[in-house]
Amino acid sequence: MKLHYVALCLIPVSLAFVSNSPKSDIKGSSNLAIVNRQNGNTTGYAVKKPPLDTPWTYKAGTNPWPEYPRPQLQRSQWKNLNGIWTYQNASGLDAINSPPVNQPLENEVLIPSCLESGLSGIQGVDTIYSWFSTSFTVPSNWTGERVLLNFGAVDYEATVFVNGQQVGFNRGGYFQFTIDVTDHLSANGNNELLVFVHDPTDSGDYVIPIGKQTLRPSHIFYRPCSGIWQSVWIEAAPANYITQLDLAADMHGQLNVTAHSAITDSGIAERTPVKVEVHDSGTTNVIATCQGTAGREFQCTVPSPKLWSPDSPTLYNISVTLGAETVSSYTGFRTISRGMVGGVERPLLNGKFIFIFGTLDQGYWPDGLYTPPNREAMVYDIETLKNLGFNMLRKHIKVENALFYQACDQMGIMIIQDMPSLRPLQSYTGPNCENIPYLPNVEQQVEFDRQLEVLVNQHKSYPSIVTWVIYNEGWGQVTTTYPEFGLTDRVRQLDPTRLIDSTSGWYDHGAGDFSDNHHYANPQCGSPFYSIQSSPYDPTRIGFQGEFGGIGHNLSIANLWNVQDAINTINQTYEIDTSLEAWNYRAHILLGELRDQTALFACSGGVWTQTTDVEGEVNGLLSYDRRVLRCDVEQWKRDIGALYEAAAGRGNGTVVVRGLV
Repeated sequence: MKLHYVALCLIPVSLAFVSNSPKSDIKGSSNLAIVNRQNGNTTGYAVKKPPLDTPWTYKAGTNPWPEYPRPQLQRSQWKNLNGIWTYQNASGLDAINSPPVNQPLENEVLIPSCLESGLSGIQGVDTIYSWFSTSFTVPSNWTGERVLLNFGAVDYEATVFVNGQQVGFNRGGYFQFTIDVTDHLSANGNNELLVFVHDPTDSGDYVIPIGKQTLRPSHIFYRPCSGIWQSVWIEAAPANYITQLDLAADMHGQLNVTAHSAITDSGIAERTPVKVEVHDSGTTNVIATCQGTAGREFQCTVPSPKLWSPDSPTLYNISVTLGAETVSSYTGFRTISRGMVGGVERPLLNGKFIFIFGTLDQGYWPDGLYTPPNREAMVYDIETLKNLGFNMLRKHIKVENALFYQACDQMGIMIIQDMPSLRPLQSYTGPNCENIPYLPNVEQQVEFDRQLEVLVNQHKSYPSIVTWVIYNEGWGQVTTTYPEFGLTDRVRQLDPTRLIDSTSGWYDHGAGDFSDNHHYANPQCGSPFYSIQSSPYDPTRIGFQGEFGGIGHNLSIANLWNVQDAINTINQTYEIDTSLEAWNYRAHILLGELRDQTALFACSGGVWTQTTDVEGEVNGLLSYDRRVLRCDVEQWKRDIGALYEAAAGRGNGTVVVRGLV
């Protein structure tokens, strides 16, 4: 989002229109917390009262996220390690040389959570260096199996110790990683797990993928998330287990499968058989089987599959056997492409023009920051969008847990997935007192490229993801060498089945599948008019409104992020409407403009800013606490339906499908 500063008075208003809010509304304080002291030197866990809570804040409990965390590669023997761990601040990077083995840490902390959140029980500030500790036992029936320790995501660098021995390291705050800890387990059955976390965010000269996080929150940049913010679990597997499962199913019934194995020796892999069974939707009936070998792509064919789409999100369960291991997964059959329809470049779903319309979805929570309080809360946002008629959300410079993508697969919400941005819109003073923006050096660019590859590889099997976004509004984008061209080619090589929005907003030099405009508040989508920094519409690519809307409405303090610095920046919102009636009227006008640009010009979709308020931003369909839905639901349904009708009126011409180039 581009900052537009407007001098306006802040006018708290009473809520005249509240609808579709969650039924439960449980508030409380530390007296509702469950205290689970592990020793006399450790402060017991309790929710720290956040600046704003949600209906789920005090329902999260001390055994959060009990669901199996990785549904596209699911093992039957597993054990959840979420819950109450212990934590203490570390003095610096050198602390890693003296791990506090068999020592009590100072505080209890909820895992998964962000250390800066109320749900963590810490609500820390500048938590750059941290120790986390817990203990675990391995079920007795896992004898003879390898024991895999899994982390959904740790922000930013994690060094892992088991029973005092360093067993692994991971860099990147948004991605899952697995460590085989079998050879480091204790003979007596009780195992100590220590994790050292370094999260510099935007301190010093670090230029790393952080998205909207900052140590100095202000308006469109928010309180950071440090630590173990997604689920932790162990599971049993044979010596040669599946490390990654790639599935790509198209509209013709062809399923491409690659099962990567732990034993990477090419001679062994080539001799390791892989068998796939595809089960009919909603049943255990096997409708297709195929065989191949580890590490090599092979195909299954399902005759006349029911295709996945927002209107009919059909999924098929899959079982995959590699050697002695069988895992379960799922897929949806659909094809994403682009082509010429009636003389205009269009996005195609299953060979037909689909108008892609959704919200900028940032995935922040006032009680958990990056971590939703529970699955019910997380799904509520998606259900709200679906109920209003949106068919897409743009996951904005954040990556969610695997259950989020599964929910979108199940509910039929397409996803435009952003790569988390490098340090955005910050600069330092050079030797001649000039302002120099923070941009990656060669080493930092290489690391960004690597993490982009991890993003694609870990998420390319979700049917709901239809587009990858590499850069947003030039944040962290080097403009002297145009790295987006090479990165677009690399993403296309890793995943040739999706569209790529190489530069959402700016700076656009012609890479990728989209001519993407950002403009607030009104749209300029595939139109003969534009405003810099966006570029003129390029008719050789898909005309798309990557961001627009952003109109704000200032609620009463009961529904605002109660931090004075955030409240002081509310007047930086693009437009403030003094009543919900005015807000809905303005939304109607702006959606009408997008409809006209669809009917008259070459608009193929858009992204409304945004799903929810976030801290000092008050331009969400929902308030930050999810208790207020600003929308006049019937009006919004009509206006969104009118967009699809306008697109249908332009989609009756001859379709010429292009390759993804």
